[in-house]
Amino acid sequence: MKNRVEWSLLIGRVILGIIMVAHGMQKIMGMEKTIGMFDQIGLPPVMAYITAIIEAVGGLTLIIGFYVIPSAIAIAVTMLGAIVLVKLKMGLIGGYEYPLTLLALSVMLAIAGSDKWSLMNVINKQRTKLSSEEPSL
Repeated sequence: MKNRVEWSLLIGRVILGIIMVAHGMQKIMGMEKTIGMFDQIGLPPVMAYITAIIEAVGGLTLIIGFYVIPSAIAIAVTMLGAIVLVKLKMGLIGGYEYPLTLLALSVMLAIAGSDKWSLMNVINKQRTKLSSEEPSL
């Protein structure tokens, strides 16, 4: 069962990462439009930049498995903001259903993490290996 959970978390991590990189890059490539959209909901331009960076970089770190839990938390906060500030008034269907799904996946990864095929797992194994090779005094 543990192996199934690890594979499931890996799949969720990579899919969420791909989606977030795409959304972040879309915001970055059309930053003027993104700033305008944020202005319409009363947010300063700096929030457009922060959101785009969280989505693009957070998505990339999820894909490679580098600091999965902090990345998932940052994405969860971003999705919560999207729901509360933009999508909630549109209702569930055609409104906040999609960011709610991404929020749920983010929270799941923030709680469980995801070590399978992750860069952090490789780094941690290397650290363990190096510390066990150190001569004791």
